[in-house]
Amino acid sequence: MWTSGYREYSVADLRRLVFLTRMRLSGMTMTDLKRYISLVEQGPSTVTERRRIMRDQHDRITRQIRELRLALETTEYKIRVYDGHPEG
Repeated sequence: MWTSGYREYSVADLRRLVFLTRMRLSGMTMTDLKRYISLVEQGPSTVTERRRIMRDQHDRITRQIRELRLALETTEYKIRVYDGHPEG
């Protein structure tokens, strides 16, 4: 696994790393991630619970996007105000 002091990752390892990184960036807790990975390792019988975890995460991300859009609109408004054009 080690070549010239570097670890070589399989395609599956890289996919998992990308998934974990994206879920953390989106605000998923380590507890939820650990639970999800544990369920994956248990096999197909856990698909229903994994889907629930992903639906919950989808809802959190959707809420974050909505909140960020409002923050962006507010920021853009303030920029217009400071530029002397509050109407747009």
